[in-house]
This record gives sequence, C-alpha cells and structure tokens, in this order.
Amino acid sequence: MKTMPFTGAVIVCCVFVLLCGGGCSDSAKPATATPGRNPQLVIDNRLVNAANDFAFRSYAQLAKTQAGTNLFISPTSIELALAMTYNGAKGSTKDAMAQALGVQAMTLDEVNAANAQLLTLLQNPDSKVQLNIADALWGRQGFTFDPGFLQRNKQYYQADVQTIDFTAPNSADIINSWVSRKTLGMIPTLVDYPSIKDALMVLANALYFKGQWTTPFDPKATQEGPFTLPGGDVRMLAMMRNSAEDYRYLETDQFQAIALPYGEKYVSMYVFLPKAGVTLSAFTGNLTSPHWNQWMTQFTRQAGSLQLPRFSADYATSLKDTLTALGMGVAFTNAADLSGMLPPGVTSTVGKPVISDVIHKTAIRVNEEGTTAAAATGVIVTPTAVLPSFSMTVDHPFFLVIRDDPTGAILFMGSIVAPEKL
Repeated sequence: MKTMPFTGAVIVCCVFVLLCGGGCSDSAKPATATPGRNPQLVIDNRLVNAANDFAFRSYAQLAKTQAGTNLFISPTSIELALAMTYNGAKGSTKDAMAQALGVQAMTLDEVNAANAQLLTLLQNPDSKVQLNIADALWGRQGFTFDPGFLQRNKQYYQADVQTIDFTAPNSADIINSWVSRKTLGMIPTLVDYPSIKDALMVLANALYFKGQWTTPFDPKATQEGPFTLPGGDVRMLAMMRNSAEDYRYLETDQFQAIALPYGEKYVSMYVFLPKAGVTLSAFTGNLTSPHWNQWMTQFTRQAGSLQLPRFSADYATSLKDTLTALGMGVAFTNAADLSGMLPPGVTSTVGKPVISDVIHKTAIRVNEEGTTAAAATGVIVTPTAVLPSFSMTVDHPFFLVIRDDPTGAILFMGSIVAPEKL
C-alpha cells in the first residue's frame, strides 16, 4: 500500500461531519433534517450509523499500516463508490460487501434509497457552503452490461454512465478529466493507464467541499508558531488565532476538542488534540463509532481561544488491503461474484468481473476564511482472465532456448553475454 505524504505535518485529527451533525441514534427510524433545511428531506439512520461505523473501522485499519504518517480520507466518497459497485454483487460477495459496509440489516433497495436521500440532503444549499457530489460509471466499449444495474446507478446515485475504450492510451485522461472537473482541480488524477487498460468498468465518486467559517479568523492575528512533530522536532507554521464566548468544546483527561462550524452551521470541522503524554495513536485507538456518538453529546458551550495551523495537505492510498481486512476480500479474488453487472444468463467471454483495486485520493486547504477539501474514489473492475501485466527489458546477459514445442526438442540453447550490433 502506497501513500502520498501531506505537504505539511499536521498531526491533529480533523473529522468532517457530513453524515450526522451530532450523536447518531441507533434507531432504524428516519431522522428529520437539520432545522432550517427542507423539512421533507430525511435520512435513514441505519445507513448513517453503518456509514459512520465503516468510517471508523476503515480509519483504524489504515492507521495500523500508516502509523506516524498523516492520514485523511473521505468516508462518504468511499461508501458511495462501493455502494454503486454493491449493486452488481451476488452471493457470498454481496454478503462480504454488506459486512464491510455494515448494511447487513438493509435490503439493496433500502441501501440505494437511503443513499439517494443522503445525496439530496448533503447537497442541500447553504449560502456559505458548497458541497458537490458526483458519481460516474465507465463501461468497456462494446461490452454489454445488465440494464438494471446501470439504471439503479443512474436513478439512485445520479451516476453519469458512459462507455470507454480502456485500451486507448487516453482512457485514463478521460476519467481523470472528469475527476478534476468535479473536484475543481483539487484531485487532478485518480487512475493511470496501466491500472485500467484491461478494465471492464471503473466506478468513481468525486466530492468537493468549500465552506466559509461561521466566524472567520482575522488574517492580521495569524502569526508563526511552533508545531511539534512526532519525533520531537519543531516546525514553524502559520498559526491562525481566534477567540469566542460560545465555542462548542469538550475536554477529557485524554484530549481537548472543538467544533468549528461553517456557514449556517449544518457542517462543522471537529478538531481533537491529544493532551501532553497522550499519543495520537493512543487517541485513535479509542476512535470508535460508540465513542464518537458519546462524544457528540458531551460538547458544551464555552468561552475560549484557539490557535489552528493554516495548512494544505494531499493524500492517496489503495484501499484493497483495508477492505480485505474489513471482510470483503473475496471481491478481489477469482471467487468474486459481480455477475449482477452482467445481463441475466450471460457469461462474460473475457472472464468474470472482479475488483482489482479501489483507489482513494483526498486534498484539503485550511485558511482564515474557511476550508476547501476534495476526494475521489475509483473502483476498478477487471475480468479474471486478464494476466498480470509486466515490463521486461533485455539489457544484460541472458539465456535463450529455441524449442520445437510440439515435440519438445531443443533446437538451440545458449548464453548471450556480448551480442553484436545487427
């Protein structure tokens, strides 16, 4: 698993609350939207709870292999990309994906309907917040896919469904151009040509967020200050400063936490700062859905002052190992059953569909005015018959054999250590 480090060393835990603004109930009944929004907009809490739990489990798995490095993901982007793919899963693969996503108690129709509600609710306008979410599906040119699978992705996920010649060198450029447009250039590339040239399908989600602080920081108050890195070294960063009489604040013996709202206060950034003697890994070890729900009920209004770094960050990772650890490893093997992507009764002539990788990239910029952040997730589906690609350059001494294959007779053999120019 490869990661791309942040451009700054920001070791606070920033969580964008896009699924529920406070504690999430365990009830399966729909919860009404935040007052002030369209009262007709509702969300099935079962999906919210499952998605939040998936977020914390995913984070925990990534943190195991990326300890000491920056880690920034968009659970909403990942969940939506996988939910689109889930529509093509059957049998044990569907069960495994349901386990990973935490939606075992919901039918496929309920998952799709809840995600449609979520998309509508999250994109409800706020005068000082821009939140754009887009989904797309590129199918292999000349290949027939199940109409119902395509229609569900159009209907529930507003997916832009297209065909593409994955063998064309510019196929990655087409997908990356879509991602870049939908994230306003914050995620310029998601896939590369070698990773998709044999693909049957690529399913993608792109998310762009721009929010102005409800109470902006005064740029004149920003001053350089020390930021201590994990190894003890100190880096000087631009520290934004602010104070207020009614911050939403929480303090325990383990951490301090503050909620910084955007715009009309539908979305907030929550910053958790481990106390002296408590490592970030120790804090994140307790970062579970039950603890999160408990903490969300414990914030109180308090006067105080805040110093927060002004920073930018970029992150990229493969989620294959993480999702395997969460229980959906079968989807990445030859035993995968994604036959729901194919027309009923039709068997692919190029091999069964299997997920070859799930790519996730994010970016964030935080300054005195607010925050911009973007994410993109790509699910790459390839046929099982595709052989692993390789690169071989014969540029040093080698051994060769000329063989008559029907009989097995070796006609020539030898070592070539100093070939002459022909």
